[in-house]
Amino acid sequence: MRTALTIAGSDCSGGAGIQADIKTMTANGVYAMSVITALTAQNTTGVTGIVNIDSDFVKKQLETVFEDIYPDAIKIGMVSSAEIVEAIAFELIKYNAKNIVLDPVMVATSGSKLMENNALKDMRAKLFPLARVITPNILEAEVLSGISIKDDKTMFDAAKIIYENHGCAVLLKGGHSINDANDLLYENGKEMWFFGEHINNPNTHGTGCTLSSAIASNLAKGYTLEDSVRKAKDYISGALLAMLDLGKGRGPMNHAFNLGGEYVKESKYE
Repeated sequence: MRTALTIAGSDCSGGAGIQADIKTMTANGVYAMSVITALTAQNTTGVTGIVNIDSDFVKKQLETVFEDIYPDAIKIGMVSSAEIVEAIAFELIKYNAKNIVLDPVMVATSGSKLMENNALKDMRAKLFPLARVITPNILEAEVLSGISIKDDKTMFDAAKIIYENHGCAVLLKGGHSINDANDLLYENGKEMWFFGEHINNPNTHGTGCTLSSAIASNLAKGYTLEDSVRKAKDYISGALLAMLDLGKGRGPMNHAFNLGGEYVKESKYE
């Protein structure tokens, strides 16, 4: 069985972060492992607290995973401090990690800030060069590129700037504010658009985590980057179309929409 590792923060409400990553990896047919970078107290309405994990313990988690079950792919999500960035970069280089998908999480879906100011600079310098692909949304891409993104042309311009500055493939997620969830993959002068279905579902908590984890899962299984993105977008569309409705704010998706069989049936006696 292929394996994938998520390096991210914990979401106690289960819709994003480590929890969403593990659900996504399992649903996409790989064995999921995790290294927790932070604990968050959050739900569908917002984040009420963050506790960073000590960077030495992050290193210990990484060493313990790599020395026993080497991951075929890695997803990196919430990394909130420069010290944790340094720890992750050191271990990934030491173990020659491959198929790294980096989601540069700066702000939660609810609007809460998830990254310290000095962490982004270090992430760009130390983690971006290790990544097979990074997956910024529009707001993140504006920060990374330094330009305002208003349409497909400026999406292309921003992706090109980010690639030229960091040398890693860029999957720029359009979102409904720019287009109907059309995403742009840019690498070394080549652009590929992935046209998404407009799904009228307000419950989008954890979509970024889910997409990047699905891409990592597909890379772990040997798919090309292009096919990994295409399959991941199909999966996230299915999870949104399931129309799960939980919580008082922006709720999570149904990561298990395509699972079936004896072990998911509800009791007939309920």
